[in-house]
Amino acid sequence: MKNILLIFVFSLIVSQYVQGQTSILQKQGTATQLLVDATPFLILGGELGNSSASAVEDIEVIFPKLERMKLNTVLVPAYWELIEPQEGKFDFTLTDKVIQQARMNNLKVVFLWFGARKNSMSCYTPLWFKQDYHKYPRAYTQNGKALEIASAFSDNVFNADHRAFSQWLKHIATIDKRNGTVIMIQIENEIGMLEDARDYSNIANGLFESAVPVELIEYLQNNKKRLHPAMKAKWEALNCPNQGTWREVFGEDIYTDELFMAWHYAKYIQRMAQAARKIYNVPLYVNAAMNSRNRKPGEYPSAGPLAYLIDIWQCAAPDINFLAPDLYDNGFVDWTAQYKLDNNPLFIPECKATDNNGVRAFYVFGEHDALGISPFAIEDCSDSPESSFVRGYEKLKEIMPLIVKYQGKGVMNGLLFDQENKERIIYQDDIKITARHNFTLPWDSRVKDGSQWPEGGGILIRLASNEYLLSGNGVVVEFEKGNGQTTTPLMLGEDGFLQEGNQQLTKKDQIDWRCQSRIGLGIVDEVEINADGSYSFKRRLNGDQTHQGRHVRISVGDYKTLHIKLYEYK
Repeated sequence: MKNILLIFVFSLIVSQYVQGQTSILQKQGTATQLLVDATPFLILGGELGNSSASAVEDIEVIFPKLERMKLNTVLVPAYWELIEPQEGKFDFTLTDKVIQQARMNNLKVVFLWFGARKNSMSCYTPLWFKQDYHKYPRAYTQNGKALEIASAFSDNVFNADHRAFSQWLKHIATIDKRNGTVIMIQIENEIGMLEDARDYSNIANGLFESAVPVELIEYLQNNKKRLHPAMKAKWEALNCPNQGTWREVFGEDIYTDELFMAWHYAKYIQRMAQAARKIYNVPLYVNAAMNSRNRKPGEYPSAGPLAYLIDIWQCAAPDINFLAPDLYDNGFVDWTAQYKLDNNPLFIPECKATDNNGVRAFYVFGEHDALGISPFAIEDCSDSPESSFVRGYEKLKEIMPLIVKYQGKGVMNGLLFDQENKERIIYQDDIKITARHNFTLPWDSRVKDGSQWPEGGGILIRLASNEYLLSGNGVVVEFEKGNGQTTTPLMLGEDGFLQEGNQQLTKKDQIDWRCQSRIGLGIVDEVEINADGSYSFKRRLNGDQTHQGRHVRISVGDYKTLHIKLYEYK
């Protein structure tokens, strides 16, 4: 009877925490959506600089600015060293201030747990933890160098990290259960091993020479057809062994070291995630520093939640909802494609803060059904209403009802162009859509004067047969029948006519167009999107604004939403 009573009391305690959950992930078609208060929610976010939430006064200044910048979510570090400055004594002043200011400024919060690891290092651990390196041991390089990286193999390290994390989450659950201001939690930050691909401590070496866990072998066998290509190739290189040490199963190279380390980092994170699920069950994720610039494991944070390690991470840490990339390198389109997988939704918790982020946000929502995007050190950016970034977020807030309606249904495309990547061709049924950077049109003086082209892009949504919505900045789109009937493109002046002496006037069109249907622009309206997803008419665009019916366009430096109806003629 006593045990039953204890279980009942414990259940009540747990329920008082988890009942406050207001954010969940759910599928819509091929997309994963974040629901906040039962409504699909896109994170128009920004991440604070590492030290920007370490003082109450700074938080009070920054958060009103973020609302002016049209953010709906802020990503905020939670610092273990300030939460538990003395062992066993906790201070939640900064957490309380973040949640209070978020509510006052209409923001949701994603907290980032800067615990045992931040960008690989253990720099945010409390001083009492750092000093007692016998109790809280470090990782070691192959040549015996101790690193400022807490061991992933130490129970003492885990227990201290776990205790602080759990106490902090319980406090959040207590103060946030009615409001649901905190909608996601990131556990640690850019976890990974530096200088070498794995830890070479005695305990790590012993485990590396031991058998690969049966749990991982069974996962590989059960998911062989859907493994990431890199993981599948690594395992198949030795004919898919079903037992053996890490070297015997995966080969002897630095990438096997990385697989081993990823397994143990993910197992560490899984134990943290299990605690979170019992306390405040919001979506959980981990973020990765990219394996870019031809660096090898250890030159970048080895064994972090990289896309090609997703099988290791999903097997070892099933309570983590997704892996997220921190994007600072060139090749934004390629990086985002790596993380939008059938088993992983795209969320970008960090990217370089530039005016282009507004355009990039349109792209990831349209192309990859993204959960959200969050430029780093957002507080340093301009809050001017004329800023391209602010205007982009403002327009995205407006069209959010349509984006979430069509996510996962295969009718949206994201467009992103720059000076090198100027054009994209999309085929939908019998329609060929050619989208380009707006500077590919000849009449803007910046096209040829040496100016660097700002990125242009947007979202194209097919609403119905011959009906589209285009929203964004700096794009031009042409529609034609995709029947293979093409001619040499005519280079036209701003007035729509060929220039005097242009030799194209003498070329004969050899195509027989008889009985061939063509596509024309029936109606092009600039519209605003209402909260229920309906349209409010602003103005009709025609004549010069559609180049006499040849295309639809949104100029560089502008953000608009166009409702387009096509028609066919012969």
